[in-house]
Amino acid sequence: MEFPRKKAEASGTTKQSGDDAEDRALAHLQGHGLKLLARNYRTPGRGGGEIDLVMREPDGTLVFVEVRKRASRAFGGAAASVSHFKQRRIIFAARHYLMRLPQQPPCRFDVVSVEAGKIEWLKAAFDAS
Repeated sequence: MEFPRKKAEASGTTKQSGDDAEDRALAHLQGHGLKLLARNYRTPGRGGGEIDLVMREPDGTLVFVEVRKRASRAFGGAAASVSHFKQRRIIFAARHYLMRLPQQPPCRFDVVSVEAGKIEWLKAAFDAS
């Protein structure tokens, strides 16, 4: 007996959805006075990390932002999907980013969730300790 195959999702669909969520998050943060410094910052080599948005607050605080998109809040929603492992990879990338700077400014890790058309900005969602 053959089972019907699931229709394969177009390879660009998920990426486009993520890019759209990042665009919305960026506009939201810029609307609150933050300035974009880098987008999709990646560490070189395998096993590194990526930061969706690197922003600067008007007071100079560097903000490393993880953007998460989910269709619904089921299973804890987008913010809950930033696992301890994911946090470690973001922190690794942030440390790499900070090594390039002559002075280390105050910094924090935020999560912006885009769920069911709503944006939620969680400041200081986790820390590097």
